Order: sequence, then C-alpha cells, then structure tokens
Amino acid sequence: MIKQFSRCIREYKRPTILTLLFIFFEAVIEALIPFITARLVNGIQAGYSLSFVVKTGLILTAMACVSLCFGGLAGYTSAKASAGFAKNVRHDLFSKVQTFSFENIDRFSVSSLVTRMTTDVTNVQMSYMMIIRTAVRAPLMMLFCIVMAYIMGGALATSFVVVVPLLGFGLWLIGRKAMPAFRRVFRKYDRLNESIEENVRAMRVVKGFSREDYEKKKFSTAAEDIRRDFTKAERIVALNSPLMQICLYFNLVFVLAVGSKLVIANGSVNVGEISAMLTYGFQILANLMMISMIYVILTISAESIQRIHEVLSETPTLSNPEKTVKNIKNGQIDFDHVTFDYGKMTEKHALSNIDLHIESGMTVGILGSTGSGKTSLVQLIARLYDVTEGSVKVGGIDVREYDLNTLRNGVAMVLQKNELFSGTIKENLLWGNENATDEDIKKACRIAKADEFISRFPDGYDTHIEQGGTNVSGGQKQRLCIARALLKQPKVLIMDDSTSAVDTKTDALIRKGMAEDVPETTKLIIAQRVTSVMEADLILVIDNGVIAQVGQHKDLIAVDGLYKNMYEQQTKAGEDDE
Repeated sequence: MIKQFSRCIREYKRPTILTLLFIFFEAVIEALIPFITARLVNGIQAGYSLSFVVKTGLILTAMACVSLCFGGLAGYTSAKASAGFAKNVRHDLFSKVQTFSFENIDRFSVSSLVTRMTTDVTNVQMSYMMIIRTAVRAPLMMLFCIVMAYIMGGALATSFVVVVPLLGFGLWLIGRKAMPAFRRVFRKYDRLNESIEENVRAMRVVKGFSREDYEKKKFSTAAEDIRRDFTKAERIVALNSPLMQICLYFNLVFVLAVGSKLVIANGSVNVGEISAMLTYGFQILANLMMISMIYVILTISAESIQRIHEVLSETPTLSNPEKTVKNIKNGQIDFDHVTFDYGKMTEKHALSNIDLHIESGMTVGILGSTGSGKTSLVQLIARLYDVTEGSVKVGGIDVREYDLNTLRNGVAMVLQKNELFSGTIKENLLWGNENATDEDIKKACRIAKADEFISRFPDGYDTHIEQGGTNVSGGQKQRLCIARALLKQPKVLIMDDSTSAVDTKTDALIRKGMAEDVPETTKLIIAQRVTSVMEADLILVIDNGVIAQVGQHKDLIAVDGLYKNMYEQQTKAGEDDE
C-alpha cells in the first residue's frame, strides 16, 4: 500500500524533501533558543555588561527570524507537495475507474466512488502534509528538547521520565477509544452521499409524489447518525486537553519546587536553567500533544487510505490481450453456445446456451419482457462483460481478441437512458467522432431526425445543453444520442429501447433513414413495441435468458407463441385506444 501511494508523489519529490530539510533546521534552532535565553538570564543575574545583553539579544532575534523563515518555507513547500500529491492520487483514482468494466463498477456504488475521490482524498492530503511537516517536526523537537533539558537541568529533567510516558499512554488510550467511531463515519458518508445523489437525480419524481418531507426526514436521519458518531469520537478526543494540562502543571510545579530548593540549598541550579527547563517542559509536552493529534488524524485517514487503496488495487476484469486485433472486417455477429451470469453467487444464468448467427448489414429486432436478458445479450457484443461460457464473435473474430477501443468504436450502443454532457449540441455529437465535419454531423442528425428540432433552436448546433440534458425532452435526447452513435460509423449499431420516448411516426422514419443511409451497418433494435421490429430481417424473442423464438414477422405471426401474443395484445390495445 505504501509503495502504491509513494508512486503518487512523482514530480513533487523535491518539495517533499525540501520540507523535511526546512523542518529539521527549524527544530534545531527552536531547541537552541531556550539554551541561549538561559545564558542571557544568568548573565543578567551575574551583572554582565550591557554589550553582552545586546549581543545575546541580537543572536536570539536572528535565531528567531531564521527559524521563522525555515518554518515559512516548510509551510510553502509542504502545501505544494501535499496538494500535488492529492492531485496525483485523484488523477490515478479517476484513471483507474476509467479502466473498470461494468463488473468492477458494480462492486462500488457511485456515491462511494465520489466520496473516495473527494472526502477521502482530502483526508489523505491533510495526512500527507502532517507526515512531512508536523509528524517530523514534533518528534525532532521532543528529542532535541529532552537532550537539551538533561544537558541544562540534570536532576530536574527526571520529571519527564514520569510525565512523558503518562501523557503518551493516556493519548494512546484516547485515540484507541475514538477510532472505531471515526471509522464508522466514513461508511455512513457513503450512504449519505447516495441519498443526496438519489434525491437530486429523482427530483421530479420526489416533487411529483410530494415526498419532500419523507426525503428530508431520511436525510436528517443519516446526518444525525453521522453527527452522533462524530460527537462521540470528539468527546473522547477532547480529553486530550485536560490530560495535557495536568501533565504540564505537574511538570511546572515539580521544576519550580525542586529547582527553587536546589537554588536556595547549594546553588547547583541557577535561575536561567530553571527558566530553560520550564520552556523545554512546555515544548516537550506540547509536541507530545501534537503527536497525539497526528495519531488521531492519521488513524482517521487510515480508513480513507484503505478505501482509496481498494479502488487503486482493483483489477479490471476486462483487458486487452497481448496480441490485439485492431480492425473489424464487418458487422457479422456469432454467438456460439454462450452462457452468461453476473457473478458466481447468482442463482440462475442471465443467458443460457445462446446460439445465433447474424449476417453483416442485417436489421435484427429483439423483444422480451423486463429481465428476460435482452440487454445482457447486446452488452456481450461490445464486451462490456465477458461471457461465462462459449464465445461471441464480431466480424468472425472473438471479441476477446480485439483491442477494446477498436471494438467499442466499431460497436456503437444507444441506451434507453443515455447521457448528454454539459456543453453545446455539437460538442456532444463530437463524442461519436471528434474529427467529424459539419456535414457529417448534419447527415447523422438527418438520419436520427434530430435536425428538425435543432434547426428550431436560435443557436442551432451551438445550443447549450445543461448537465444531463435537462433542457431537452426525452425524445430529443434519444435522437441526439442516436446521431452521436451514427457519427462513429460503426460496423454494429445497438439500440437498446432507445426510441421509447419517440412517437411511432418518428420511430419509423428513423428506422427508414438507417436502412437507406447505413445499409452496411448491422443494426440490433431492442424494443417494447412490436411495430418497431416488424420490418426487421430477423426477430428474436428472448424469455428467461434463452431465445424462445427466432424468425421474421410473417413466420412468427403464423404460429402460437410469445411473439404472436405480444402482437395481438398491442394491436388490441391500439384498437381500444382508437
């Protein structure tokens, strides 16, 4: 894990090393200042000349300025190093997620991934800054101060033998008690973010059903749960302060009482040494307190580090073979005894023993009830998942032999719920082909019947699309997504119920346009309406993960079966509506 995170330092090694050097020199100077101050106090007590006092005062001023400069430089370089480190961690996380298959993404919720890239990375950034700065400075200061205390105070330094272990044990015990609550908080953050994301995405549904009060209550419950755990942990951590005060005042009383007795009895200890011992005692305990806070923060961050490590160490279930095929000959598709399931723990296969041959350029309609396996079937063609058994071939070659980018550029998918991104219509369409010309864009939009509504916008193709396409209708969004897929000039075009929000007339015009303008492209159309696939070269009816019927409309309508039942039900429903 340490090796994995150390790779994220990369170009920020220099500011990291400089921070450590600046901190070292700052600690050395700060440990020497009480020693020089003690000499000044003793000199004044002994009646030294004014020149000695001025000279020593100037030395102390110079040391303080140098220490301040080193501290300031350490603050600058540590901020630069930690912010850069966090940037690299966030970049590596995002890049890793881009390599995930659907199976990998299924293991993490969207809200959890967002929390890991935001809150968890921020915690790691803070921890990194503390490690290279405070976590180095505090132990160094403690070590230097203890050494200087024994050099100057001798017997007076024995108070640290009692105070330091006592404070250290107390702080460790406090941290140990507080940590379980902090760990629980991060898991609850995921659920809180999930609730927020779900509410924002489904805001229209929430308002449509007047469930605002319910959603507010659900959010308040999650927020209160987090507050309760944080309060419990911070209540325990708050014991740091009184424990620190007890140890500090014990050391103060001990040094003053024993030191005064030694001064009066035999003069073996002078006033300057007592002053230095008090300063060193305060610095030792303050830095020990700082170490305890570092321990608490690092323990909190340990959970964040583990969560980030889970994502970075996740092995993508899909990867390119050693020797990849980078050219798709045509849109021929073959399923050879394909069985597929979404995980080893699933009770039944999503698809079972699928055998299917589709010639390049054919139009294939796919029908079936919800959960029958329609989407699972087409996702295997673009290798969004790998088959459990058998093989899927495109252009006569197993999809597992293709370069993933080549395959997914050659197999375009238009989903029922496709996403548009913030930007202009043109920018969204160029996702299909960044090198497409204006004429290419207009042609794709004509086929998808999107040009008719784009032309009505004042800014045309430069019309701004809000995030998620919220300023266009569902049917307009689907037509833009179809045009975007057509711009890829794919060998295979998969439309997964992607005209569900389009009226039947426009649906028919889209299918007619594709048949005339891209006849060489193999087209797979998943639909709920029989009328959307009646003219297809081949119709598949899928039921419970198996192909129940296959053939053309005229053949399937002539026999009793699922297709005929669907056709009659929809036809009767249409007549009833009329």
